[in-house]
Amino acid sequence: LYLNGKELLDSPYLERRRILEEIVPPECLAPMLITQDPEEAQRFMEKSIEEGHEGLMVKRLDSPYRPGRREKLWLKLKPAETLDLVIVAADWGHGRRTGWLSNYHLAAYDPKTEGFEVIGKTFKGLTDEEFEWITKRLLELKLSDDGYTVKVKPRIVVEVAYNEIQRSPKYPSGYALRFARIVRIRDDKRPEEADTIQKVEQLYLRQLERKRVPREQLILELREKAGLKEAEDLPRREHSEDNYSGVVR
Repeated sequence: LYLNGKELLDSPYLERRRILEEIVPPECLAPMLITQDPEEAQRFMEKSIEEGHEGLMVKRLDSPYRPGRREKLWLKLKPAETLDLVIVAADWGHGRRTGWLSNYHLAAYDPKTEGFEVIGKTFKGLTDEEFEWITKRLLELKLSDDGYTVKVKPRIVVEVAYNEIQRSPKYPSGYALRFARIVRIRDDKRPEEADTIQKVEQLYLRQLERKRVPREQLILELREKAGLKEAEDLPRREHSEDNYSGVVR
């Protein structure tokens, strides 16, 4: 960003990268790929994920450096995973969603209790037509309505994409989905066929391992959960210390 008395903030990305390569040892630089081939970019992404990183940074080759500003010159690219979850309640919408039940409480199935554990909420992903349909269906399943939240019988299964599972004191389950959004309504699935809270726990622990969390912490996490007491059940992986960035045109 600043070298030999010259400010480089407005220099294009490729120029700043060239300067870095001249003054920084190669092992200290994030790997970079410039490509127009989607398959090559996909392989680069997969290698990044395998080595424990969240994904890629995609940068325009002519982009300046804009500290503290969010622009579309740089994008974080992360793979989304999905879970099939059950709607157990919904909040009444406001603004353009007034009159619709549009913030859905999403729960995983617990076969041990035959109940459902909430792990997040979302209003993202549905069309207006789907909002209308799901509002009508949820009102048919209504158990209670306090004017803000409608609790319903657990009948509707939805496929939910998310970026990460986090530990959270907000829900009794102890987990919350980050950036959850509904991909589709799974009218081909019964509630008991939804993904389980045990699967959520396992995904969370594997996620920690991908991030190279110390194994001692994994053991502590495992011991907190009934039925997941042996850390040796988790696969071991070797990781490099590289960070990845990518440029895709």
